Amino acid sequence: MIEVRGLHVKAGGFDVRVEELRVGEGEYGIIMGPSGAGKTVLLETIVGFWRPLEGRIVVDGVDVTELPPERRGLSFVPQDYALWPHMTVFENVAYGLRARHVPEGEVRRRVLEVSEVMGIKHLLKRDPRALSGGEMQRVALARALVVEPKAVLLDEPLSSLDARTRESVKGFLKELHRRLRFTALHVTHDPIEAAELGDRIAVMVGGKIIQTGTPSEVFGSPESLEVAWLTGRPNVIEGTVSEWRDGVAVVRASPDVRVVAVHPRPLRPGERVLAFVMPEDIVVSRTPQRGSARNVLELHVASVEDRGPLKLVKARRGGMELGALITRGAYGELGLTVGSRVYMQFKASAVRVVPLKA
Repeated sequence: MIEVRGLHVKAGGFDVRVEELRVGEGEYGIIMGPSGAGKTVLLETIVGFWRPLEGRIVVDGVDVTELPPERRGLSFVPQDYALWPHMTVFENVAYGLRARHVPEGEVRRRVLEVSEVMGIKHLLKRDPRALSGGEMQRVALARALVVEPKAVLLDEPLSSLDARTRESVKGFLKELHRRLRFTALHVTHDPIEAAELGDRIAVMVGGKIIQTGTPSEVFGSPESLEVAWLTGRPNVIEGTVSEWRDGVAVVRASPDVRVVAVHPRPLRPGERVLAFVMPEDIVVSRTPQRGSARNVLELHVASVEDRGPLKLVKARRGGMELGALITRGAYGELGLTVGSRVYMQFKASAVRVVPLKA
């Protein structure tokens, strides 16, 4: 467990003040914010690279504020992975154990064990410079986990990967955490990454944490314009999986509302999920339209907001609200007023489904 209390640190041109941050044992915590928010400085202060002016850092009930990094029981995965180029993959993974003077037989056993879990056993004799981005990420994680830390801190671990590798590593991280239940604190600027991986999310802007909560709370109920902007303000529909077949999921939001989504990984019937759809991916009409959209929902207009050249039409059905962006011309042609019946349509491929952790 990691706790930060009344922290104030000035480093690298950043002024970071955090009243409270907590990651429970076995939780996957996320710090999400834009570039320049001070996320990395906060992470590096928890690791011990920077000394705070005020505040306390507590790890598993022990105040580590004044301890050097090597005595805090934490592992750090930097953004560039920082693998030693003059060492093999085996030597990189073994480095932390040897620095702790672990007997060589135990070093070999633990390196082989973690390499099996991480799927990098066949890479142990390789030069790190010959690895792909995804392989380097796995080696960096293996090096962090092999020392059995109290928590793993990851600084934007997916940001330098291409889109395909990023999705692969993200799925691997999610499955690895489910299996090992290690405590993690992960920095990112990507809201989808935060939603898919995090048990809890802390939103950071201007050196301060401005909202914390579960993915459902942060994305579904942003407490400020900054949080709404950072999350992209997607429509969030909470529901239960009623069916998954051949990469297509059906999410039941209420007895009379269902959402169809493309989701390649299997989902269990009865599993609670969040379905995300962006306002710009929704088509608004007064009558159902023929086309490829598999989601056609009947709602009633609750409000209309100006968004520069666009209009944000919000419509409700029961406790569910959806927002859609349309042009001013389309708004005039539709003749919408509060209370008007509308149909909101969107493709299954436009919906992202994130399982809610138990």
